[in-house]
Amino acid sequence: MALVLHAGNTNKNAFKALIAAEYSGVKVELVKNFEMGVSNKSPEFLKMNPIGKVPVLETPDGPVFESNAIARYVTRLKADNPLYGSTLIEYAHIEQWIDFGSLEIDANILRWFIPRIGFAVYLPPAEEAAISALKRALDALNTHLASNTYLVGHSVTLADIIMTCNLVMGFSRVMTKSFTSEFPHVERYFWTMVNQPNFRKILGEVKQAESVPPVQSAKKPSQPKEPKHKDEPKKEAKKEAKKEPAKPKVAEAAEEEEAPKPKPKNPLDLLPPSKMVLDDWKRLYSNTKTNFREVAIKGFWDMYDPEGYSLWFCDYKYNDENTVSFVTLNKVTGFLQRMDLARKYAFGKMLIVGSEAPFKVKGLWLFRGQEIPQFVIDECYDMELYEWKKVDLSDEAQKERVNQMIEDQEPFEGEALLDAKCFK
Repeated sequence: MALVLHAGNTNKNAFKALIAAEYSGVKVELVKNFEMGVSNKSPEFLKMNPIGKVPVLETPDGPVFESNAIARYVTRLKADNPLYGSTLIEYAHIEQWIDFGSLEIDANILRWFIPRIGFAVYLPPAEEAAISALKRALDALNTHLASNTYLVGHSVTLADIIMTCNLVMGFSRVMTKSFTSEFPHVERYFWTMVNQPNFRKILGEVKQAESVPPVQSAKKPSQPKEPKHKDEPKKEAKKEAKKEPAKPKVAEAAEEEEAPKPKPKNPLDLLPPSKMVLDDWKRLYSNTKTNFREVAIKGFWDMYDPEGYSLWFCDYKYNDENTVSFVTLNKVTGFLQRMDLARKYAFGKMLIVGSEAPFKVKGLWLFRGQEIPQFVIDECYDMELYEWKKVDLSDEAQKERVNQMIEDQEPFEGEALLDAKCFK
């Protein structure tokens, strides 16, 4: 019998086992047409878990419930699974972070989120206590991740899978950018993990919450009906009701809504026109296959408008963490994905330097205007993970460094290039 997971296809607790299965090469099928509140109340389901909670894993040897236990079971189906570490102390640390993620992270996210959507009584002091406890936990996690790419060791473990699945609800429902910016290492860790292929296959694209859900109004208890007097004219009351039907609340809200205001222009669109056409440079860069120095580099400086654009070097602040090549490459790829909001106003080159760990990440960026655009700083959290320095074009050495970075020159500053990525 195949392993069958009983849960909805958006259940973050089911994701734990499904991601573990992807890493372990274990086949787990998600039951079809699962309907929460219906499927988990059926007699067949209650035989597997008498209290009707999901997920439940159906195995040849009987059912398993509780999501962490299910994820552990799936992981252990593969002998010597690296998801469980390679030493006794790694195993202990993995279990440690699984418990931490459940008791300190997940529990407090739920205490914050569930009352706001009306599934529990909303009490402001209780919410304040939950947020305070969550911040304390995230601060501890942030400190650990300041010097660690993963929770345990140098590759993904079951601890990372469970921690990330717990964080998904927080990031996607209540933890806005202004909240998570206090914990930059947690942010970096989370976005790196959810963009790993095995995570992305199960989670899909994860988007951060833009606002905290408003508190839903508590439902008023129904008022007991007063007994009607025998002589009360029922028909007249009915007619009266028909004369003045209650206006739907949605319609009232729509009537009160102001007309949508025109979207404000990006400040960069209000700058004086520039002689440099960014798309022309991007086409030249993409289409130059030979004589790159003579064609593309020369063309760049011919086009470059120092009044309309500025050049910036960036250097990653935490290169000591870059101990695994594919993780370092994923960090850079994630950064470029999140910079998509600036595509109309920027061109960038990111170099991953070094033949062995730790790898160095260095970049060159061309931005519209004389400063790094504020909306990029506000919206792309990766910006604060780099040291930024404006290129001094009067310095020939800096100008030559620009050339080398555009060209992907190797060796670069005496070291091999692991990879080079372009944002255009």
